[in-house]
Amino acid sequence: MNSSVIVFPGSNCDRDIAIALRKFGFKNKMIWHEDVELPKSDLVVLPGGFSYGDYLRCGSMASKSKIIQSVIKFANSGGLLMGICNGFQILTETSLLPGVLLRNKFSKFICKNVFVKINNIENNYFKNIKKNVLNLHIAHNEGNYFCSGEQMKEMQENNQIALLYCDEKGEVNEKYNPNGSSKNIAGIFSRKKNILGMMPHPERMIEKYLSGEDGSLFFENLLNNLK
Repeated sequence: MNSSVIVFPGSNCDRDIAIALRKFGFKNKMIWHEDVELPKSDLVVLPGGFSYGDYLRCGSMASKSKIIQSVIKFANSGGLLMGICNGFQILTETSLLPGVLLRNKFSKFICKNVFVKINNIENNYFKNIKKNVLNLHIAHNEGNYFCSGEQMKEMQENNQIALLYCDEKGEVNEKYNPNGSSKNIAGIFSRKKNILGMMPHPERMIEKYLSGEDGSLFFENLLNNLK
């Protein structure tokens, strides 16, 4: 399986995701934001970080990069596109996903492990995964997901809510919501479920003795679903 990671000025999780993809069997290429064409890819990833220093709205400048038109074309043709943290913010800025990522509820940068519940397994990302609650890492200042009431209704009807902040047993409750995100949302899908935006970092949880292994479950499962 071939993957491509898009690199923007200020990306700081691009190497992390590349290491994770290669570890679990993807043949990965790093694509610079000024490139115009994507190589043949089974998966494209917009990594975490601070693209363009977050000098405007997070992800807004990255959404205007040269490569983005090819990314949009890839996604609209049904290709698998994943945005993690800043990548999720870019996906909303390009309107590939609905809603926006606002400042965290208490206006503080959050860096810690959280539990998230998988809300929809009928897709290539989570089908057949061995656990329905994952322990992953978050590190963001603008992870407070918000959308209009109409958009929320549509997402719920189309089963587009991918991940929810929860406790270790999978209970979804406001007290387990780290950033004020609407409905405890940690990740969402596009209507066709080929685009996934998520605030937690699975690539940071792939080493048993350094962090944790729930990210390994995610990547192993994704690769198996694409074979």
